[in-house]
Amino acid sequence: MPDPSLALYVHMPWCVRKCPYCDFNSHQLKSAAPDGSYIDTLIRDFDLELPRLAGRRIDTVFFGGGTPSLFQPEDFSRLLGLCGCAWRWRRCGNHLGGQSGDHRAWTIRGYRDAGINRVSLGAQTFSTRALELLGRIHSADDTHRAVAELRAARLDNFNLDLMYALPQQTAEEAAEDVRIACALAPAHISYYQLTLEPGTVFHSRPPPLPDEDAAWQIQSTGQRMLAEAGYVQYEVSAYAREGRRCRHNVNYWLFGDYLGIGAGAHGKLSLELPQRILRTTKPKQPREYQEQARRAAWQIHDTQQPLAKAHSLPSRTYPSNSC
Repeated sequence: MPDPSLALYVHMPWCVRKCPYCDFNSHQLKSAAPDGSYIDTLIRDFDLELPRLAGRRIDTVFFGGGTPSLFQPEDFSRLLGLCGCAWRWRRCGNHLGGQSGDHRAWTIRGYRDAGINRVSLGAQTFSTRALELLGRIHSADDTHRAVAELRAARLDNFNLDLMYALPQQTAEEAAEDVRIACALAPAHISYYQLTLEPGTVFHSRPPPLPDEDAAWQIQSTGQRMLAEAGYVQYEVSAYAREGRRCRHNVNYWLFGDYLGIGAGAHGKLSLELPQRILRTTKPKQPREYQEQARRAAWQIHDTQQPLAKAHSLPSRTYPSNSC
């Protein structure tokens, strides 16, 4: 049986400011830039994972967060360069996530030159009022500028994150968000409903949200508009033009394998001798993660779980969820 696909997920845990709805493992940055020693720790983490790969190649690399674009292009060039020398990439897709307000043209060109070939922009909405209610630090103009800079840098393979059922949002406002997003013509759109996750500010102090019927109307209208604009739904909250599905996320749906490096990252490897699934968990707090990396003290779940068969991708429309 051929090996399942293998992806690499790299977690960059800092943001300029924590959004009130976010339950990701992200931490507000307390300095002008993230600590450069974190890149050293990621390389150490990757080196510790290498013996488990047994000759396999990596298909995709996904930088998530947090806001990965707070790190400089040189950091990504160094990380990808050293990891690439230690291991083999196979037609590798390198994805970088960021907020719309974090980009400058020179930085985007730098990311491209460092090997990044897919970018995700956290637009969320194009309404000034809604952005303020969501606690976002960027504007709609920032998103438009970032898209223009991506195209100028010949990085047109980009995703836009778009949220709906926002505080006080009307159906007309939600439809306008979708219209503007489609007009920007990204290769991919992540379209998902705002949900109140435990442990977030919004969960403890809920804002006024559209009721279930209104949210369903907003979702249905948005999905119809996306389909009419040529975006095909292939996952719960993912819509792509032809040939532009996110290969990294598809790997998760197909029960592929993935290495997880970085604070709070999870990994899953299928091993055959004996047949089992190996899972790893990295500490969530960056300081603890860096300390344990020095001691190689990862949490490992080595089970006798049989290797799973690949699952089919969803072929019908599913209700959207927060991703």
